Amino acid sequence: MITILAWLMIIVFLALVMTKKLHPFTALISVPLVFSLIGVFTGVMKEPIAKYLEKDAADALSIGDQIVALGKMSQDGLVKSSKTAFMLLFAILFFSIMLNAGLFDPIVNTVIRVAGGDPVKVLVGTAIVAAAVSLNGDGTTTTLICCTAFIPIYKKLNIKMLYLGVLIILMNTIMNLLPWGGPTARAMAVMEVEGGPVLAALAPGMVVSVIYMLGVAFYLGLKERKRVGIQKLSASELAQTTQSDPEVEALKRPKLIWFNAILTIGTVVLLVMDKLPSSFLFLVALVIGLMVNYRKIKDQKNRIQDNAGDALQVVILVIGAGMFSGLFGNTGMSDALAHSMVSALPTSLGRWWGLVTAIVSAPGTFFLSNDAYYYGILPVFAEAGAKYGYSALNMTVASLLGQAFHLLSPLVAFIYLLLNMTGLEMGEWQKESAKWALGIFVIMVAVAAITGACPLFI
Repeated sequence: MITILAWLMIIVFLALVMTKKLHPFTALISVPLVFSLIGVFTGVMKEPIAKYLEKDAADALSIGDQIVALGKMSQDGLVKSSKTAFMLLFAILFFSIMLNAGLFDPIVNTVIRVAGGDPVKVLVGTAIVAAAVSLNGDGTTTTLICCTAFIPIYKKLNIKMLYLGVLIILMNTIMNLLPWGGPTARAMAVMEVEGGPVLAALAPGMVVSVIYMLGVAFYLGLKERKRVGIQKLSASELAQTTQSDPEVEALKRPKLIWFNAILTIGTVVLLVMDKLPSSFLFLVALVIGLMVNYRKIKDQKNRIQDNAGDALQVVILVIGAGMFSGLFGNTGMSDALAHSMVSALPTSLGRWWGLVTAIVSAPGTFFLSNDAYYYGILPVFAEAGAKYGYSALNMTVASLLGQAFHLLSPLVAFIYLLLNMTGLEMGEWQKESAKWALGIFVIMVAVAAITGACPLFI
């Protein structure tokens, strides 16, 4: 009965999120709570709740006692997800402050000047800028900055806008795997792993994938150079492409560019070294960045207020995931679901659970939202993987390898901004992007296997 209840809960959760009947946050809270209460009132959760409360006699538990236990289970989940929530809050705010201060402006401006009228340099420059700006883990910001910077020059040189859309989205796909990016943050919250080890495990594949995408940009640039040739742009024409809104310019701190660069690089290096908690690192970096770049209290308040919305949208989902995991795990539903899956699989397939998880994550994260996949599907695969000898870190990495295709999904909101700004048709853009995304997927899987971050089989 508890297995049926668990499957029904997952199906209802996915249906509500996919059909957009409920916001992911409200679904994460309400669905497990409702199904846990159903389990309490039908009596099927007496045994797991008694085990959780360390009680010998399950029959002695009243319905009131079980409902109180659900509150404690939820609290346990919230406590476990709090580290990830804090890290995300400070990381998103920190990178948003760095963007406000203009940390990435020199990269954008230099690339545009160096590229001149050469399509090869323009496309390679697009890839470099998209990767740099994607460090904050926000696809909307990356789209706005890259499109604003490059659309004028693409039009001026008659370069295919399709290639701009492809390079922006695939570079963002790679950089979105950073611990403060959406999918990785969700996987970390569910699997209860720290950002440092996850970044260390994913970094080699990300580096190779970035190099691969630079090669793709070079190849596409050669095609465009052959088609449209190399054009000469005047200094005034180049200057027009780097102009920005006066209000945005007022926030920039060009004199502090080297300080901000050292602060950002130092923070990321310390994060990879995993000597200090990630939330502490970003908290300290955020405070230093605020005090140095915006010394007036009013300015600091405005920067936090203007950037808090993006951070809150992610953080509340992690908090919701904590309650989901607390109820799903402690009520016995997670174990029941995992056991039902494992029993349905051939024993020989279990040794390949890392590869199975990686392959399933590709269509899984395309057809499902990140919330639905990581909060609804990953816990089931993780439970099964643990029985075959895969660690929490292994399963976290495996579940993220299919992200190469996620941002091509119509479920991703900011791609409509990209398509609108570039004037692209979704089908054509998806087809061209998927061709190169396959290379990213193969690279990530191969490198994860070679480095041992996620063994394909045990």
